[in-house]
Amino acid sequence: MANTKERSPKFLALIPLFVFVFTFLGVGIYQNDFYALPAPIAVIVGIIAAFLLFRQSINSKIKTLLKGCGDDKILTMCLIYLLAGAFAAITNETGSVDAIVNMGLDFIAIQYIYVGIFIIAGFLSVSTGTSVGAIVALAPIVVGFADKSGADLAILCGALLGGSMFGDNLSVISDTTIAATQSLGCKMSDKFKQNIKIAVPAALFTIAILVFQGLGLRSGQTEAVVYSYSVIKIIPYLLVIILSIVGVNVFVTLLLGSLFAGLLGIIYGDFTLIESTTIAYTGFTNMTEIFLLSLLTGGLAALVERNGGIEFILVKIKKLIKNKKTAQLGIASLVSTINMAIANNTVSIIIAGPIAKTINDEYGLDNKKTASILDIFACIFQGLLPYGAQVLMILSFSNGKIDYIDLVSNTWYLLLLFIYTIVFINFKPLRVR
Repeated sequence: MANTKERSPKFLALIPLFVFVFTFLGVGIYQNDFYALPAPIAVIVGIIAAFLLFRQSINSKIKTLLKGCGDDKILTMCLIYLLAGAFAAITNETGSVDAIVNMGLDFIAIQYIYVGIFIIAGFLSVSTGTSVGAIVALAPIVVGFADKSGADLAILCGALLGGSMFGDNLSVISDTTIAATQSLGCKMSDKFKQNIKIAVPAALFTIAILVFQGLGLRSGQTEAVVYSYSVIKIIPYLLVIILSIVGVNVFVTLLLGSLFAGLLGIIYGDFTLIESTTIAYTGFTNMTEIFLLSLLTGGLAALVERNGGIEFILVKIKKLIKNKKTAQLGIASLVSTINMAIANNTVSIIIAGPIAKTINDEYGLDNKKTASILDIFACIFQGLLPYGAQVLMILSFSNGKIDYIDLVSNTWYLLLLFIYTIVFINFKPLRVR
């Protein structure tokens, strides 16, 4: 009877979640840097609030916290993060990122530089699983290229932002993909195939616009540059992408990708066998923040759920849901709102995931489609936020030559993706799982 009372809808049970969000958001606003406070620390503040607020015994609350942290989906997510971190670290040491960038730029004529940057950024973020990493690698090149040519910096930066978010959204080793698929319990390969149906049309329209915008540029406007690269060093990325699409288990895919990249690095003399193990471990530690964030958020969510917080949100959302289409729009609105609050697409998916799963199951939605919607809307709003890491980084590299409006008004991909996804949800025939 007490258990039923605990799980009855209660707004009060959401307060620890608000404490987490407002702590993260408040420090970000105060410091003018939304990454000043490590997200796991903000979650711990929320957990402390839950322990002070909820009425169960300390032992009972600790048991609930640990059960949430030890949820099989959370632990699976964390292990995938570790393998993805190792793969990213090893391929970075082999020079694979530079190989992708240089090969792309070597083949692109000036007339197609806008669309070229979009494609390179997309492939780079698909391969590395990070939009921020793609921006860091390409932003200096983009700014330098604009200085030496007649290319418009705002269009180049818009193509860079759009391409980076396109790849991050599709990547099988992206933390957002991992969070979305694990929350909904679907295969990464299935989510990838579903995402393509939505993302590719928006990308094709973007490519058409960028090609048109580049027609006025002339080859003589920039000096010839020789780019050095080894095609072989791109193979680890291609291997991971192909294995994922085929449907090979994600653990096997990332392990094989890491082993192949490590072998390639040893053969090329980039590092020794022992050094490769150190690099892999460095990759593990690079994922510490997202690893801890997932664990602790799982624990906080369990505390909130036990005390009726999740049920309260579901009751409110269900009042707005009339059918399957509005259920999907409700999930999209939920993850978008959370992302606007905390400016972190991965965290927003982790928070919204359990609620999305409940709505998905109750209304008989398709797991992979719901996972795609979660990831896509988190991606769109993260890419458009003026205080998001991606936008701030590009504006920082531009050294004041463009402003936020210049950047967003030229980020065709995200604008088209938003429109097409809404159309896809409203007009695409729905199938029961």
